[in-house]
Order: sequence, then structure tokens, then C-alpha cells
Amino acid sequence: MSETISDKIFDSLSQQIVIGELEAGTKLRQDHIAREFAASHVPVREALLRLEARGLAQSLPRRGMRVSALDPSEIREIVEMRTSLEVLALSHAVPRTTPEDLELAAVLQANCDAATDMETWDQMNRAFHLAILAPCQMPRLLNTVQDLHLAAARHLFANWRHHWRPRADADHAAILHAIQSRNTGVACDTLRRHLRRVR
Repeated sequence: MSETISDKIFDSLSQQIVIGELEAGTKLRQDHIAREFAASHVPVREALLRLEARGLAQSLPRRGMRVSALDPSEIREIVEMRTSLEVLALSHAVPRTTPEDLELAAVLQANCDAATDMETWDQMNRAFHLAILAPCQMPRLLNTVQDLHLAAARHLFANWRHHWRPRADADHAAILHAIQSRNTGVACDTLRRHLRRVR
């Protein structure tokens, strides 16, 4: 599926919010965004509504659309939801995983391990998690997981940016090995432990 201008605007703004470039309370002005992307107001409005639906922006009476505040208390909920939903998705994904799926996941794992900055690592990390879950063939579940990834990434950048260091992720390697071996139980148990480390 080709990326629309609304997708491009959403991807750009969501990434800026996640990494803290657009801070909480920043006004998201439709006219400025439309000029920046050489777009009409329709795709800008669509992108802003998607940001609001994902909890990254908030429409306030007489104040317009603004970047939403980060709520530290939601971290526990995000971790619990990610753990439950990603393990569920992986349990359905492992039996359906193809050699092509494994090849993609291995490339993303290597890219994640090789990342030298947090922004690249975050993008590769999210892509790896989606790649191992995608074979579950549950689009609604995967959409919810993607929303949780955005929320989790925003907290990571806010709280962990100064502690981040390049490293190889042993959990990713173990999960991928278990998927290659068609060992659903080990893959799910390792993913569960991996996600709960964040909390």
C-alpha cells in the first residue's frame, strides 16, 4: 500500500512527539503544517485526528490541537497491555512464520543491534517487534500494538535518553531462535520477560 500525504504527516509528527522534539503543550497549527508539507488542510486534519486517537495530541477548547502531556502513571498499563497483546500475537504468529518473515526479522534484529543512536535503535526495535508479530494475521491486534509502541517509545525517550547505550539485545536473538525452532512456548516466555524488564 502506497503512503499517502496524510501518512507522511502523521509519521513525521508522531516521531517528533516521540523523541521530544515537539514537547507537551506545543500547538499543532494546521496552516503551518500544511505549508511545511505542501499539502491541503484535509490530510493535515486527518493526521492530527490520528495523533489524537493515539493519545499523542489533544484538542482543547479555544486552544486548538496540542501535543498531549506525558503521564508517567500510564507506563505500567502500557507494559501490561504490550505484554498481553504481543504474547497473544506471537502465539498465533510462530506457526505461520515463513522463511521470508524470518529473513526480515533477522535483518531488523541486526540493524537494531548495530544502531549507534537511540532514534535509529527505537525505529529498528519497533520494526523488529512488528515483524515477528505480523504473521499472526490479526490486523486489529497489530494496530493496537503499534499504538502501544508509540506510547512506550515516548516514555523511553523522556526517561531513558541519557542512559541509552548501543548494545546487542540477547532477548531478541533468543526470541528469533525460538521462532526459527517453532518453539512457541519458549518464544512467548522470552518475549514476556523481555517486555516486563521495561517496567
